[in-house]
Amino acid sequence: MHPILLELNTPDIFNSFLPPKIKIYSYGIFIALGVLLSFFFCLKRTKDFGVTRGQLENLFLNSILMAFIGGKLFYFLQNPNKYIEQPQLMLKNLGSGFVFYGSLIFTVPFIIYWLRRRKIAVRSFLDILAFVGPILHIFGRLGCFMAGCCYGKVCNNFLGVEFTDSLSKAKPLNTSLYPTQLFDIVVNLGIFILLYFIGKRKKFEGQLFLIYISAYAIGRSIIEIFRGDSERGFIFGSISHSQFIAIILLSIVIYFYRKWSKLPIINQ
Repeated sequence: MHPILLELNTPDIFNSFLPPKIKIYSYGIFIALGVLLSFFFCLKRTKDFGVTRGQLENLFLNSILMAFIGGKLFYFLQNPNKYIEQPQLMLKNLGSGFVFYGSLIFTVPFIIYWLRRRKIAVRSFLDILAFVGPILHIFGRLGCFMAGCCYGKVCNNFLGVEFTDSLSKAKPLNTSLYPTQLFDIVVNLGIFILLYFIGKRKKFEGQLFLIYISAYAIGRSIIEIFRGDSERGFIFGSISHSQFIAIILLSIVIYFYRKWSKLPIINQ
């Protein structure tokens, strides 16, 4: 829609080392808003764990770093030959193009490690983070929608949206496409509401986190059917990378659901 949210003239005093125009990109703004909202959401709910604001800031900053590394690594691995043949593209694409599952797979183990080092109840804390995931994802997909990335296939019904900005990553431009970014927002909003109601009567610690992972894996796999950025590649010719990862995650969730459901609710 609008990859650049705001464009300002650079003050004369800075013209010697800054470009003539300062561009504020939509994607970065929405990601920042999502991080801030998630942080304050956590801040109100982690006091019972004895987590200070400084510790939570440390956790968030390191988690963002892990999410960046994992998201970029999985993005490059979608088409490894391209980046092996042209390694300079890695630097060129450093600020754009991320894979959510890569961020998730790198971030969750780090958070568990961080919690265990501080002797904080892991499963209980993960239940709080189950709400953070959808919040971050909703704002992230708003950024995607504005930037035009993660776009859908050509759409021939009323659901279609046209991307007209020449800087948009959506292809083709000026053509009705499935707004898969908005589909993802609906899925995450639905998950957030579901967790809110289940949270009042959860049966074991960690249940909300496992429901979040499984619900998103199913929702995302359906959305993949409508995705149009086919350069991400497929496995076995028909299963997207995200659908393949979703199958693995669902298998892991089933294992831990059975295991954690047998543990006392007051323990990790």
